[in-house]
Formats: sequence, C-alpha cells, structure tokens
Amino acid sequence: MNKTRLEAFSDGVLAIIITIMILEIKVPEGHEFADLKPLIPKFLSYILSFIYVGIYWNNHHYLIHGMTKISGKILWANLHLLFWLSLIPVATGWMGEHNFAKASMTLYGVVLFLSSVAYFILQRIIIVNEGENSILAKAIGRDLKGYTSSVLYVLGIIFSFYNEWISGAAYLIVALLWLIPDKRIERVFASKN
Repeated sequence: MNKTRLEAFSDGVLAIIITIMILEIKVPEGHEFADLKPLIPKFLSYILSFIYVGIYWNNHHYLIHGMTKISGKILWANLHLLFWLSLIPVATGWMGEHNFAKASMTLYGVVLFLSSVAYFILQRIIIVNEGENSILAKAIGRDLKGYTSSVLYVLGIIFSFYNEWISGAAYLIVALLWLIPDKRIERVFASKN
C-alpha cells in the first residue's frame, strides 16, 4: 500500500465520522424557533467534536505528507487511531443527548484521551520508520502541545466526576490550543518543498 491510499482511506473514515455526528441531530417536530432549543446541547457537542475531527484530519495530513515509506506497523497504528476516532460520534451523541452529564463527559474525555494516545503512537512509529532526523521528527520537536493536551484530557476526565463544566473547559482548551496553526511545522515542511 502506498501513502496515497492510506491517506484516502483515512480521509474517508473521518468524513463518515463527521456525517454520522450530524445525522444524530434530528430535525425538530415544531416549526417555531423555540423548537430548536432542545437541540442546543446536541449542536454544541457537535461543534466541539467537528473541531476535534478537523484537527485530527489536518494533523494527519502532515503526518502522511512527511512520510517517504510505509510499513505494516504504520498501517496498524493508523487503524488504531481511526478506531478511537470512530467512537467520537457515540460519545458526542451521548453528551449532547444528556446535556453534558458527568458520565457522558467522562466517556467523551476517555475517547479524546485514547485518540490522542493512538495519534502519538502513530506519530512515533512514523518517526522511527523515517528516522530521528526526518522532516516529521524536526517538525514535531518536543511536542509540548501533545503533552499539554494529554494532561488536560486527564484533568478533564478527573473533573468530570465532580464538575462537568470544568471538565468541558479542559476539553475546549485543548481544541483551542490545536486550532492555532503551528507555524513551526508549516515552516519545516515548506523548507523541504
């Protein structure tokens, strides 16, 4: 398998994940704006999850772009990442359906945390496969954003047992942290082209 096929498959899975999430938001029965009010928690959870899936899609592009060769380990690590990402619609739906209840916030955090672990594993396998002096290794550097995200996910999971709003704030901070484009990565890739 070449990396183009891997990227196309991954893009397709991520597109399906987003599609499943929006299909979970049902059209209200009524015809007044007030009938939309029960959809607000579902829509907010969808927005957050859409951002997360978009972040993974964007960063996955850089991972694949930086590869020159592919291995069986990379294929399995990529499937591992897609597995955890495919659980985002379930966690998103439960969270939105139950107005960000504590248990749903815990599940959401666990899915996000395990997705980040799977991404880290894929990233490390690619770097080992490409070499420590590869474009990707230079672009990733010490990966402070990755480590900070993991800490915030764990804090979000812990706080979900006590206060779902603090938990949600931790997940939102991670999303905002990754929404800010990493100019360092873009510069490294641009200098190699």
